[in-house]
Amino acid sequence: MQIPDASPKERQPPLSPPISSKAGTWFRCQPRTQTYEKCYDVYVNDTMRKASDRPAAPKDLADWLLARGQHWVTTPEVADLFEMPTNQVWAAAARLVKKNQLFSPTRGAYVPIPPEFRFWGAVPASHFIDALMKHLGHDYYVGYLSAAEVHGSAHQRPQVFQVLTSARLKDRTFGRVRIEFTSSAHLSRRPVVSVNNPTGVMKVSSPEVTVFDLVASPQHGGGLSNIATVIAELLDTNRLSNSALAEIAGLYSVAVRQRVGWLFDSVLSHISSEFDLSALAQTINGRVEPTPLDASGQRAGHLDDRWNILVNTDVEPDL
Repeated sequence: MQIPDASPKERQPPLSPPISSKAGTWFRCQPRTQTYEKCYDVYVNDTMRKASDRPAAPKDLADWLLARGQHWVTTPEVADLFEMPTNQVWAAAARLVKKNQLFSPTRGAYVPIPPEFRFWGAVPASHFIDALMKHLGHDYYVGYLSAAEVHGSAHQRPQVFQVLTSARLKDRTFGRVRIEFTSSAHLSRRPVVSVNNPTGVMKVSSPEVTVFDLVASPQHGGGLSNIATVIAELLDTNRLSNSALAEIAGLYSVAVRQRVGWLFDSVLSHISSEFDLSALAQTINGRVEPTPLDASGQRAGHLDDRWNILVNTDVEPDL
C-alpha cells in the first residue's frame, strides 16, 4: 500500500533531533529548503562519522591512538573520547596499564605502548620526553651520555636516560625505562638542537655543550677516561666545532674550561689528529692558580703549562 506524501508542513523537521540532543548537524538543516528525510540523513551520517572518530570501547584505546599516530593522551582527552567523567578514566586505563598497553609517565597523562615494546612496560624515553616536559611545563634538554649517544658516541651506552631541566624533578622508572633528572639554573643559555625521533622531536644539548656538561659533572659521564673516549668519538665523526667550543666556554667556570682543553689535547695525542684549540685557550688567560684535573683528587701532580692543569690522575680513553 502506498502511503501518500506528507504535506510540506508535515515534512519540516522538528525543533530537536529525534535521537540525541547533542547533534549539532541537525540544526544546520534549513527546514524551509530541505525535507525531513534529507535532514535526518545528514544527521545520521554525521553521527556515524563521529562514532568512527573514537574507539569502540576503552579496551581499544591504545591501538586506536597508535593507528592515528597519537603517542600522548591526557585524562580529559580520554574522558571526552568516551563521554565519561574524568574521575572514571583511571579505572578504565588501569586495565590497559595491567596489560602493558598503556603507561602513565605522570599524573593526568598516558602513553600508548606499541606491541614491540609491551614487554618493556613502556616505550623508550626519547619517544615521550618532549611531551612529558611540555605537560609538566618545564624547560629541558637531553644531556650527558644520552646526548653523546644521539650525536654518535655510543661506546658507553648509558643505563639511564639523562635529562637536564630547570626544575627539581625526581628520577622516574617505567618498566625497563629509567629517566635521571638533573637540575640546572643555566639551562636556557646553552645551545640545543632538535632531533627527530619516531614520535616527533626532542631537545638535545649541542655536541659542544655535551662535552662541557660532562667535564663539569664527570660522575654523569662515567669518569674522565670515559669522557675522553666520548670526545675522541665526537672528533672522529666531525661533530665538534672549535669556534662553538670557544663561544660557549663563558657559560662554564674557568676550571671546567681548563679541564676541557687538557682533555682535548690528551685525546688528540692518542688519535694523532689536529683540532685548533687556540680560541678556547684564550678564554682561560689570567688564571693564576693551577686547577687539579680531578677535582676530587689531591692537589699534586705534573703541571701542564698550556692549560695550567695539575695532572693528578691517569686518563686512558678506550680507543
